Amino acid sequence: MNFSDERNFSSYFIIVAVLVITILVLWNTSLFLQRFKDDERTKIEIWTQSRKAFNSEQSDDYLDLVILIGETNKSVPFIITDSKGDFIRDSLGKPDPSYFQNLSKNVLNDERKLRSYLKKIKSENDPIELDLKDSVQYIYYGHSDVLNKLKYYPIAIALILFLLIGVIYFFFTTSKISEQNKLWAGMAKETAHQIGTPLSSLVGWNEILKGENVNPDYITEIEKDISRLKVITERFSKIGSIPILEEVDIVEETRNAYTYLQSRSSKLINFSLDLPDKPILVSLNSQLYSWTIENLVKNAIDAMRGKGDLKIDLSDDAKRVFIRIKDSGKGIPKSKFTKIFEPGYTSKSRGWGLGLSLSRRIIEEYHSGRIKVLKSDIGKGTTFQITLRKIGATV
Repeated sequence: MNFSDERNFSSYFIIVAVLVITILVLWNTSLFLQRFKDDERTKIEIWTQSRKAFNSEQSDDYLDLVILIGETNKSVPFIITDSKGDFIRDSLGKPDPSYFQNLSKNVLNDERKLRSYLKKIKSENDPIELDLKDSVQYIYYGHSDVLNKLKYYPIAIALILFLLIGVIYFFFTTSKISEQNKLWAGMAKETAHQIGTPLSSLVGWNEILKGENVNPDYITEIEKDISRLKVITERFSKIGSIPILEEVDIVEETRNAYTYLQSRSSKLINFSLDLPDKPILVSLNSQLYSWTIENLVKNAIDAMRGKGDLKIDLSDDAKRVFIRIKDSGKGIPKSKFTKIFEPGYTSKSRGWGLGLSLSRRIIEEYHSGRIKVLKSDIGKGTTFQITLRKIGATV
């Protein structure tokens, strides 16, 4: 069993354990509530017996005990009705308050509310029959305030425990993402390190070739490729580290990235560029920004299968600058607008799913900006938008 398997086992074990504890707590709470309800019914039954005894001929001491028992119920509300389940009324035809106990004043003073409350407690508990010698009455009782509050405890406990499950799940998920980020950062730095050695050798061989009778055009092309390899090496070396941001003209940086990509892309791609004439200053790491533009452009070219229209335009407002890359490719379903930025997600048979994920990290984590799918129509194309803040402004 490897580390990943052990971690997954631990997370599942903890979640299952919490669920088992939740079930046990809810089950025991249910038993406690049922016992509490039984105790309240027993209390009313005792009160009923004391009421019957009070109406019988007994000694004074016995009646004192009966009265004492009858006065012990201070919490369970009840209403005594006639044999038909209706109120027992006084000489004025109003519900007789001597047949009620532990009811709130606003219910006692309003017969409509009193009738509504009687209907409610009839649905809560079965009545207890009070068999007097000359008549039969019924005692309908409700839940005490304590029991009414306790009914919400299982819900509160369940919410707390499920919240705990959510926290555990979030912890393991973020832990996994953090581990993946460290892995990608480690791979990127190792790649930069591995490229560095042959790159140094190429620089040396290029210097030797300059002293030989070699076509200068060849030397120029080799130097371009060496320069490109240096840029790639620096890009990979910055993954996992906090990059240095400098005050640069985003218009010029976008033009440079566009020029480089246009010269090295298929002639079947119709490039177009729309930039403002004025400089716009932003805090930027030029190498990482050009990497982002390159990722988006290559992604667009893949979506168009190497043939179509690709436009890069830049605009701004008082606080922000917007860079848009628009293609005429196959489009992206709206349900995938967010998912395409997740590490490892790709629609290509040979893709790694890293380009857009790295682009989001560069823009949002390193530059405090935003990158998103602005618009996409299936079969018509997609527009990505990068939003960056100007110098001295917030996005």
